[in-house]
Amino acid sequence: MPYVTVKMLEGRSEEQKQAMVEKVTEAVSETSGAPKDKIVVFIEEMSKQHYAVGGKRLSDSE
Repeated sequence: MPYVTVKMLEGRSEEQKQAMVEKVTEAVSETSGAPKDKIVVFIEEMSKQHYAVGGKRLSDSE
C-alpha cells in the first residue's frame, strides 16, 4: 500500500487539494501498479511562520 505525503504552504482551496489528491493517486497507480483504493495521500499544510529558506521565515518577508 503506497503512502504519499505532500508538504506545502497553506492557502490552497479545498477544490485545489481534491484535484491534487486525485492526480497524485492516478500517477502513483499508473507508475506502481497499485490499485487506487490502496493508495493513501497525506496533505501536511504549513504556515509561512513554520517555513524558512536561507535562514529567513517566509512570514518575515511580508
